[in-house]
Amino acid sequence: MLDPWALRNSAWKKKLALAFYERRNLEGAACLHALTASEAASIRALGLSNPVALIPNGVDLPPPDASWPRPAVLGDDDRAVMLFLGRLHPKKGLRETLLAWARLKHRAPATAARWRLVLAGWDDGGHASGLTALAADLGLADDVLFPGPLFGDEKAAMLAHAQAFILASYSEGLPMAVLEAWANWLPVFMTAACNLPEGFAAGAAVEITTDPDDIAEVLATHLGSPTDLAIVGSRGRELVETRFTWDRVADDLLAVYGWLVRGTNMPACVATA
Repeated sequence: MLDPWALRNSAWKKKLALAFYERRNLEGAACLHALTASEAASIRALGLSNPVALIPNGVDLPPPDASWPRPAVLGDDDRAVMLFLGRLHPKKGLRETLLAWARLKHRAPATAARWRLVLAGWDDGGHASGLTALAADLGLADDVLFPGPLFGDEKAAMLAHAQAFILASYSEGLPMAVLEAWANWLPVFMTAACNLPEGFAAGAAVEITTDPDDIAEVLATHLGSPTDLAIVGSRGRELVETRFTWDRVADDLLAVYGWLVRGTNMPACVATA
């Protein structure tokens, strides 16, 4: 990742790598692949003038009639699930999400009482213990669930039984978890740093910042209307069906390789400036 937040993380190591070999590798590429418009802009900001192919990752689409058993970890708690799915790392804004959830309980107790926060993912660098301690300190022990990492059928079942998705991230490339949430008709609450502005434009996502007060205010405004949330979620499904299917991604990649290898016309997804 070449975005400013990522380059500032372990900055001296990345500066050395760029100086000694990585810039040469990048400059020698016939074409660079960017997952998002923001990533393409970061490539240009680094002074690279190669052609850039803007092609996102794809996502599998669960069929409308898919049926998954309720995850055992949810027990018999019938509250709606606000899901986070990913690694437990400071850049994901999970501390801020917990602080926001506590403020939501204070600001809109009736709304908060109908929801439960599920932070599913693997512990990256020992961050999980601090999050569980913070949840306890905030009085959220009964409101926040840490089920650990979920993969395969377990992940599919949790997505199928969630009602909304949240990612208060400071930095992302292209967050696959957001695409998976949209594929499962989930309304998404995310920051602009998630690099999916088309989600906001399509009405498939609600923008939040990394400020806990702002997050709490946005959640208080939207979580009380299941009908509105369902509309946002359906727009997310429509977005991935038209933009993020593997067929669409494969077509663009084949066109790029055809251009590079066989000299066919440069595809529209490639920019030279």
